[in-house]
Amino acid sequence: PDALESELLAAHVRELKAGRPVEVPVYDFTRHVRTGATRTVESRGVILVEGILIFVERPLREEFDIKIFVDTDADLRFIRRLRRDIAERGRTVDNVVHQYLETVRPMHLEFVEPSKRWADLIVPEGGFNPVALDVICARVEALLQEGSRR
Repeated sequence: PDALESELLAAHVRELKAGRPVEVPVYDFTRHVRTGATRTVESRGVILVEGILIFVERPLREEFDIKIFVDTDADLRFIRRLRRDIAERGRTVDNVVHQYLETVRPMHLEFVEPSKRWADLIVPEGGFNPVALDVICARVEALLQEGSRR
């Protein structure tokens, strides 16, 4: 979590909630650095913030109207990471496995897994849970209706 810019993300979420656009830094995952470029994100009626560590920092999680933890089996998470890192980030199988065993898995157990206690809703089976998806959609629609009345 210390490597993330949670304060910047919280500030961006506040700006978006206030109806203002933000300039989001672009990150190069191959070199593990910011590129120096930014991309503009416009405010919308619904602002989705996703990330594996977004519930760790209290000031950030306090910005969310609803906090959803999508729980997926470890083997599926690893397979998705392996495929993504090879296809999109130019990494080798050995590199991905090494990083997973040395960093990703221990950090998941220390920070990500415990952070689900802050979630309003924990969705098992990843995105393949139609009942949970119905609940989420109903809540988002209620928030949108509430916002349009203000």
